Amino acid sequence: MNIGIDMMGGDFAPQEAVKGLLQHLQSNTSEANIFCIGDENIVTSLFKEYNISSPLLHVIHASEVIGYHEHPTKAFKEKQQSSIVIGFHLLAIGKIDAFISAGNTGAMLVGAMFAVKPIAGVLRPTVSAIIPKINGGNGVLLDAGLNADCKPEHLNQFAILGSLYSHYIYNIETPSIGLINIGEEEGKGNVLAQASYPILKENNLINFIGNIEGRDFFNDKADVMVCDGFVGNIILKMAETFYDLMALKGMENDPYYNRFHYENYGGSPVIGVNKPVILGHGISTAKAFCNMILLATKMVETDLCGKIRESFKAFA
Repeated sequence: MNIGIDMMGGDFAPQEAVKGLLQHLQSNTSEANIFCIGDENIVTSLFKEYNISSPLLHVIHASEVIGYHEHPTKAFKEKQQSSIVIGFHLLAIGKIDAFISAGNTGAMLVGAMFAVKPIAGVLRPTVSAIIPKINGGNGVLLDAGLNADCKPEHLNQFAILGSLYSHYIYNIETPSIGLINIGEEEGKGNVLAQASYPILKENNLINFIGNIEGRDFFNDKADVMVCDGFVGNIILKMAETFYDLMALKGMENDPYYNRFHYENYGGSPVIGVNKPVILGHGISTAKAFCNMILLATKMVETDLCGKIRESFKAFA
């Protein structure tokens, strides 16, 4: 197994990326090869500083970096020697099996859509987010912001993608799917929700349980929560604020609220493209990078993308 990591992406890169690699090597038994893509002189110097040496690490030189404020498509085309472009090239030709970056999100999405491409039959790839459940489990929310405007058929596919992700990554046998709405009754909601409900109800690939409300996000009513990216991103940002609020009150170490810290999950996968692509938060720390590697490893081990391809043959 070969995992690629953009060493230059993120506000605190490459130091935090290097420290994340150290955490990974110290705490995991995985024998995955890690291809560290970035400025070779800087990366190897930091490896020496942190006394990191492993036959599993391979440095791939990248002389350029795509900055946060650069136009994603323009930069992806013009900066062919950047860590993100090189990472997607390696992913596309099969040199690596998954790619991780906390760099320019737009450029990562350009790469996901045009370098590795959506799986046949997938109308729109989606980005998921994890919502901690009170019972100790994890709920999957999608779309979390990639697709602000959606049609019912998009939400229907998000439900399938979320179900597969929840099953193979979080080992939930038959994930329950809930449509986020303003009421539980069928027929409630806006035009999108009303039109999506009957389609989800007839979908025999998922375990649809009906509408769920905002008060249901953190209980065990639904394992997968489906909505358009506009609503999903608002929910995600609100949930992320819970940790900050608890930190202000000195309660950030509370076992439940601590689970809202983004670094516990590392990053968000782009679900529905042909290879595992994981988007990290711009402020990713060492723990976040370490957890992104763990998520990438599991996505490869379970062949999640292959399972999605099989499920979407009927849509192709």
